[in-house]
This record gives sequence, C-alpha cells and structure tokens, in this order.
Amino acid sequence: MIRCKRVYEPIEQGDGQRVLVDRLWPRNTRKDALHGRWLREVAPSDTLRKAFHAGELDFAGFTRRYQQELAAHPEHWYPLLDLAGKGDLTLLYAGKDTTHNNAQVLADWLETELDRRGPGSSPVCYADGL
Repeated sequence: MIRCKRVYEPIEQGDGQRVLVDRLWPRNTRKDALHGRWLREVAPSDTLRKAFHAGELDFAGFTRRYQQELAAHPEHWYPLLDLAGKGDLTLLYAGKDTTHNNAQVLADWLETELDRRGPGSSPVCYADGL
C-alpha cells in the first residue's frame, strides 16, 4: 500500500518504508527525526514547483507537467516502485495542502506502474493524522 503523509505527522507502525519526496528539506525538521530516506530527485523540478506555488499552474496543469518529468526520468522513481512492490510505502511531503501535492501525484503514478506489473494496492493519503 502506498500512503501519503505530512512529514510533521507522527510516525506509525503501518508507515512501512518512509521516503521524503520534496525537493527542499522541511522546516523545523531534524534529519534524524525523519526515520526514512530523502529522494529529492523524484520531486518536481524547481521551475515546476515554483510555478505551482506562485499560482501560475492549477493542480491539473501541475499534475500533467510533473507526470511528464516522471516519464522522462524513470531512474528517479523506479526505486520507489521496488519498495512499494515489497510492502508498505509512505511518501512524505511538507506542504499544508493534503490533497493537491506532489506526493499524491507520485503515489498515483506509482500505483499505475504497479498495476502494469500486476496486482497492486491503492494510494491512501492521510490528512491531519487520519
């Protein structure tokens, strides 16, 4: 199962492998508190991230462009596909918006790729500790 979760939420036993998928390190977070890995290269490019946060792109446009970036660089997300295929995977992000973020787009992307390989699980994004 692939989950999306804010990096500031408490660690739970069901998190499985935890991977921070943001380009920037989250504010007020110690590196030893992550209890996981940081794969900044799988995050959207700086140009795309800045355009989305500035309101130059709506979420649909952001999603489309981020998916193009993912398609162009499978070497960035393929390790996550392997982790998801072996067990629970939690994609961590710092943003406040729990539904319109790069982790959700990435989770959907990975689920589609897992489905191509065979039976998979559905992405679940937890909002505010739910």
